[in-house]
Amino acid sequence: MEEDVRLRPPRHRVSSRAVGWWTLQSALFAVPLPLTFGILWACIPPTREIFMWLTLASLLPGLLYAAVMPSWRYRVHRWEVTDEAVYAASGWLWQQWRVVPLSRVQTVDTLRGPLQQMFKLSGVTVTTASASGAVKIKGIDHQLADDLVAHLARFTQATPEDAT
Repeated sequence: MEEDVRLRPPRHRVSSRAVGWWTLQSALFAVPLPLTFGILWACIPPTREIFMWLTLASLLPGLLYAAVMPSWRYRVHRWEVTDEAVYAASGWLWQQWRVVPLSRVQTVDTLRGPLQQMFKLSGVTVTTASASGAVKIKGIDHQLADDLVAHLARFTQATPEDAT
């Protein structure tokens, strides 16, 4: 009799502080263009109407992006590590779910950019012998990331299969 296998989302959410990090990132991405148009609107009187419309046309999508993307992304991003594999779900418009057997793990790295450090967050990259590339778990607590990397390093060293 065939067993009914149901996939479930990975168990752990990223840190709730990731919402603030993603909001700041999106604001830094969305603000420069409308700010530039706004300055031009204020400084060049003959073109005020054009720059007013350009300011609004670039500001509204940016604000919508900054308002929607972080919480949507938080609902999607999850991760889990078991004795057999690393599971990661990520994205927001284009969502991706990756499962990597621990026997295929080659390296495990952490990344803490300046904005992540402000929010006490880290990213963990699990590089595999796969053409699909590395699995990235972004937005987890920095101490949890250190513990996760140490756990994966210990476990993959103890795995007898070759990761190549």
